[in-house]
Amino acid sequence: MPTQLIHPHRHGDARGWFTETYNRAAFAARGIDVTFVQDNHSLSTPIFTLRGLHFQTPPRAQDKLVRCIRGRIFDVAVDVRKGSPTFGKWVGAELSAENGDQLFIPVGFAHGFLTLEPHCEVVYKCSDTYAPDHDGGIAWDSAGIDWPLPAGVTPELSPKDTRQPTLADFNSPFTYDGRPLEPVA
Repeated sequence: MPTQLIHPHRHGDARGWFTETYNRAAFAARGIDVTFVQDNHSLSTPIFTLRGLHFQTPPRAQDKLVRCIRGRIFDVAVDVRKGSPTFGKWVGAELSAENGDQLFIPVGFAHGFLTLEPHCEVVYKCSDTYAPDHDGGIAWDSAGIDWPLPAGVTPELSPKDTRQPTLADFNSPFTYDGRPLEPVA
């Protein structure tokens, strides 16, 4: 299944709006036939906090469905599947509480996001539970991502994210499944 940007429809009235963020049958009709088993929620207080680029390795690899429920983020998926014609290429989209968009990130892609406002909250569904022995990542600045950072600004990183290998030094455990990375829109 490909990386996809999903635009849930909001039904609004004088009270506000209602949206369905996940429906298994509707997602399966889009080619996202995944059983999600864990939900995560993060708060990033400083603006320009960067979390990523992360993944879990097989057999505990995770598909993710990501959305921002407070603030704005630049969300990214990087193809790290061996043999992929789009290996090392990335897609990104702005997700915000205002636009309600979601990014589906399949197994074989590293995921990361940069906060564009202070106090951003991000929630995401995962197709497997957290497995520390399968936790992996690549350096945030090694895949040629055009992060929307002001000139001279270095993002806030966790100690773990300052020690990730570069994409060039990464020996991927993921294999190409025949579906190249496509632009998200």
